[in-house]
Amino acid sequence: MKSRFQGMRALATGIATGALTAFWTASAFAADLVGQPTDGAIGMQPGVTPLRHDAIFFHDVILMPIITAIMLLVLGLLLWCIFRFNKRSNPEPAKWSHNTPIEIIWTLVPVLILVVIAVFSFRLLFEYHDMPKPYMTIKATGYQWYWGYEYPDKKIPEFVSNILPEDKAKAKGVPYKLAATEPLVVPVNQVVRVLVTGADVIHAFAVPSFGIITDAVPGRVNETWFKVEKVGTYYGSCRELCGIDHAFMPIEVKVVTQPEFDAWVASKTKPAALPPAAPAAAAPAAGAAPAAAGSAVAPAQVNPAAPASTTKTAAPAAAATH
Repeated sequence: MKSRFQGMRALATGIATGALTAFWTASAFAADLVGQPTDGAIGMQPGVTPLRHDAIFFHDVILMPIITAIMLLVLGLLLWCIFRFNKRSNPEPAKWSHNTPIEIIWTLVPVLILVVIAVFSFRLLFEYHDMPKPYMTIKATGYQWYWGYEYPDKKIPEFVSNILPEDKAKAKGVPYKLAATEPLVVPVNQVVRVLVTGADVIHAFAVPSFGIITDAVPGRVNETWFKVEKVGTYYGSCRELCGIDHAFMPIEVKVVTQPEFDAWVASKTKPAALPPAAPAAAAPAAGAAPAAAGSAVAPAQVNPAAPASTTKTAAPAAAATH
């Protein structure tokens, strides 16, 4: 029986070793892309903001070791109970039913684990809400199914950002269903505040490499912020199931240098060119009698969107008979 137990233990050790080897090998072979998902990757997307770095630290350094230790402990206890206290190896059942030290341990240890997690969790939550003084504000509005962006500080009215069609995405070499027709443009190393709302149903504004996700709720304005450390293009998407085209409202953020951002703002705020002046009216034909002063008034331009006027035109006065 002892040899059988040792064989099962060796088998379990081999399975665990193989699983860990496969895990780290797959992670090593997957070169993580920055700003977009990576095929075959296991870890989280690399971060480019302080919030994202702290979130990755909380996941990798705090949560993962605790979860791994708990999993291994429970697995070890389960295997020990299976092989040590089965009917064949322990035909005579024990008579005791309580163990006070063990009950104290399995009550206090989970509480202490939760306290440790709470300390780091509350600190991270505080950082998300402790926004530094923002350089500018962007309003992001979710529609079915696209995004509208407005820069109130820069006097840029709302513009629409749709999904980039598949043929154009392939031609430009950008990821389909992540690239957009009109990306957000922000300067590097500047604090950007984002006001998020929805126009119809609940959406969610999320950019994984920034470490942000905020619900876009109709009738409510939520707030988040980010400060990107590297120039580049970063992708996100709506993360709330908002309807049939939920998968077709991506978020594309271009992070540029300050001079490039200033030039982009200038191009967005440049006044539209004036329409060409109307040609002068042709001179009256020779011999034609000039119109009497005040006898004719130029007709006013009609707004095509306005409803038709209900005022009737007055009938011409009757001519005098004598």
